[in-house]
Amino acid sequence: MNWYEKLNQYFPIQEMKSREHMETLLNEKASIYKKDEGPNHVLMYVETEDFIFIDYLFVSGNSRGQGLGKKLIQMLQDKQKPILLEVEPASDEDQDSQKRLRFYKRAGFIHASSISYRRRSLATNKINGMEILYWSSSPVNESEIFEDMKVVYKEIHTHKDLQFYGKEYQPSEEVLKLQKSGDEEDILEAVN
Repeated sequence: MNWYEKLNQYFPIQEMKSREHMETLLNEKASIYKKDEGPNHVLMYVETEDFIFIDYLFVSGNSRGQGLGKKLIQMLQDKQKPILLEVEPASDEDQDSQKRLRFYKRAGFIHASSISYRRRSLATNKINGMEILYWSSSPVNESEIFEDMKVVYKEIHTHKDLQFYGKEYQPSEEVLKLQKSGDEEDILEAVN
């Protein structure tokens, strides 16, 4: 089974990019869009000068619980840049969503509670809400995470969307929102 088939079997349709989209990112955005794969894993991620975004992380069922996912996350954490990712909210109906959230929390990721992410899926036409998680070895403000997520959305998620899907995703201003509170300027720490 190739890398795309592994991802496609594991991730819900509303979260998957098309194979053509991902291959185009690997070619046209090769300076920032990366693939790390092995017999038991696929890691697709964005690495900029300022941050890392995990697009997809798949560890095969027969390798789960053996520390492979932890090693892949540690490899990214060793770069000492903030790491961002989207994860579906944990639900009682989906045990995998709970396991994923626990995995990232154990790795030191924090929920960016001030960031709302709701995008209409071009595959299902339903609104898909995701939670933004992040990790950082030094203090970071959620407004910085928000700005980084806008870059990911514009440069990666919506790259040539009309060409690949026949429709365009909503603009980032409709999808990503930063809830402002009286404590907005407080620095939130994510410690290794």
